Amino acid sequence: MTSVQSSTRLPCGNRVLDLAQTHVMGILNVTPDSFSDGGRFNHLDAALRHAQAMVEAGATLIDIGGESTRPGARAVSPGEELERVAPVVERIHRELGVIISVDTSTPEVMRESARLGAGLINDVRSLQRDGALEAAAATGLPVCLMHMLGEPGNMQDDPHYEDVTREVVDFLAERMARCAAAGIAAERIVLDPGFGFAKNLAHNLSLFKHMEALHTLGRPLLVGVSRKSMIGQALGRPVGERLYGGLALAALAMSKGARILRVHDVAETVDVVRMIAAVDAAQ
Repeated sequence: MTSVQSSTRLPCGNRVLDLAQTHVMGILNVTPDSFSDGGRFNHLDAALRHAQAMVEAGATLIDIGGESTRPGARAVSPGEELERVAPVVERIHRELGVIISVDTSTPEVMRESARLGAGLINDVRSLQRDGALEAAAATGLPVCLMHMLGEPGNMQDDPHYEDVTREVVDFLAERMARCAAAGIAAERIVLDPGFGFAKNLAHNLSLFKHMEALHTLGRPLLVGVSRKSMIGQALGRPVGERLYGGLALAALAMSKGARILRVHDVAETVDVVRMIAAVDAAQ
């Protein structure tokens, strides 16, 4: 498999993620309106049970989101997002032995989640909200920077690229430079190409095909394509029938050097990761 960074250790709060191997990140949306599972886990006990099931299935990270970023999603206030996220972070940190990632662009949520035990900030806006760079730097946590143009409400309004892969690389390089200036070292950064964010099907497929180009930035890659519209459009499948397409993309992403796979279907993806790892380990 592709070697993507010189150091394989990513300190995540009180835990360390060993990126010599590929990890599965389970998605936990505590929102009423996420595209795939909105409303299913926005009660504390249900969220905890689902997180526990994903950990038992092999997830080494749980990504908690309190603001839907599906196309056309409505914005939520910092207070509302914090009210959704904070109790879940606190409870999972207390009861489960897993790295907690918080899917947020909101400075207040970053700071409070870090205080409550989160180990990673996962920001689809790449720390572009006012105060986000400073808040992320202050937490000392690693940060996942994702490529997106615009906002979820308008990101799919006729996106255009001359060269989607080059433009994604350039965007992420610029955000890494902004992070460095704010005191966030490169060693604390994970990169996400942003499949499905401000990209049509042709953009997504081309970016996936040429994903290795992102390795020039020297940071580990997180790939999230689980149940996304690119699968539905390519295969003609509704959200509930995209598992096999998602597993195919998980295997491809792993072969292209992805180190974190962000998914809804943890057990199935863990089998993919373990099977590929078993073949790689053979003599």
